[in-house]
Amino acid sequence: MIQVLVAATSAILQAGLEALIQTSPHLQLVSSTRDLTQAINILKPDVVLVAQDGQEDEMLDAWNGSSLILLSDHWAPEVLRAGVKAILPLDSSASEIVAAVEAVAAGLIVLHSDFSERFFQNVPSTRSIPTQTLTPREVEVLRMLAEGTGNKTIASRLGISEHTVKFHIGSIFSKLGVSNRTEAVTLGVRQGLILL
Repeated sequence: MIQVLVAATSAILQAGLEALIQTSPHLQLVSSTRDLTQAINILKPDVVLVAQDGQEDEMLDAWNGSSLILLSDHWAPEVLRAGVKAILPLDSSASEIVAAVEAVAAGLIVLHSDFSERFFQNVPSTRSIPTQTLTPREVEVLRMLAEGTGNKTIASRLGISEHTVKFHIGSIFSKLGVSNRTEAVTLGVRQGLILL
């Protein structure tokens, strides 16, 4: 049974999501709240389902690392780097929402097809940029970047210094012809270097 915490900026969104979770046989509603920080820390749900009819930073400031699904029509690609595991539009069907909850609980990342063009539009085409082969260590670092892992944590996991991590990231950016982490991860996925 997947334990789900629901948080929404409006009572209508909140009630709809509560009903959806309660009628799904594999999901359990642990709470529904507007105080996301306190609820996450106390309940420790498997998945947090956040619905926002405004800008994405309104409730996401409270997020502390739980697997989070964002239902919103206003978002930026950076929310994935911040740790959001799934992004769906507010008008998503019940089956799409349930499928996203199950996928995120299984450790997958979900990006609705309505948003994929916006997500990929600023990434250079793989045809137009000659790329060099990444070393196995650089691929390892790129995978951690895809998980939203910070430099300090990467250094700790790999047993190397933060300076070395920065060197690897710089080398990845140079070889892939990108200028930030989001572009590097996106291009890494396109080239099959990493899987989300």
